[in-house]
Amino acid sequence: MTKVKLTILGCHSSTPRPHCHNSAQVLQLDESHLLIDCGEGTLMQMKKAKIQLKDIDMVLISHLHGDHFYGLIGFLTSHDQYMRTKPITVFGPKGLNEIVSVHLKVTNRILSYKLNMMELQETKSQQIVHQPHLTIKTIPLKHRIYTNGFLIEHTHTNISYAYCSDTAYNPEMVSIIQGVDWLYHEATFLETHSIKAQQTNHSTAKQAALIAQKAKVNQLIIGHYSSRYQSKENHLKEARAIFRNTNIAEDLKVFEL
Repeated sequence: MTKVKLTILGCHSSTPRPHCHNSAQVLQLDESHLLIDCGEGTLMQMKKAKIQLKDIDMVLISHLHGDHFYGLIGFLTSHDQYMRTKPITVFGPKGLNEIVSVHLKVTNRILSYKLNMMELQETKSQQIVHQPHLTIKTIPLKHRIYTNGFLIEHTHTNISYAYCSDTAYNPEMVSIIQGVDWLYHEATFLETHSIKAQQTNHSTAKQAALIAQKAKVNQLIIGHYSSRYQSKENHLKEARAIFRNTNIAEDLKVFEL
């Protein structure tokens, strides 16, 4: 029996708070488990979600802002406690390898497993994974630094999933994600703060919904909320006015895709 499940470990922006964790999620495709972004506190959230470290053998890092990768070092080194031997592959922007290497060097840490660091710097969409049942392509995004989303297609389950965080409103991505089953798109702001979204290269809930509408996706999940909002109901209302099949991401929420 095939199993496709998305677990949101964190879906909030900027500084982590007690009940608002930074970006991280695990996509389970049959026996494959992909960790997408790894903000601070990801390990603790994995424990709460009962996701085992040993199940994850691939990590996708969208960009080098701290709320998307500050949990990576802890994630990588914690495997040593269980004497992991299975390799882990990490895809992320150029510079990530140096960050990890320096940490391992200054802490005199030798991993018990092989770590494959695959750095990305292409500004056009490229295929980075090609396996019999799994392909992954980058989705170039518009942010303050080099940033990629990821298009994940699993032929065994016939599921496609696109992850797009962080980005300004970017219609150029529509052709890449056309017709995907599920789209996770950042919605940091509401339209009342659209100027702030523009200044920081983020999106509003309405803009996320417009992308979903243009791409004719099946379902939209919005996340990466600014801490200025105490409730997500207005995000949902704003997005659903454009694209009805919108869902709200919440920490530890599980979607059966």
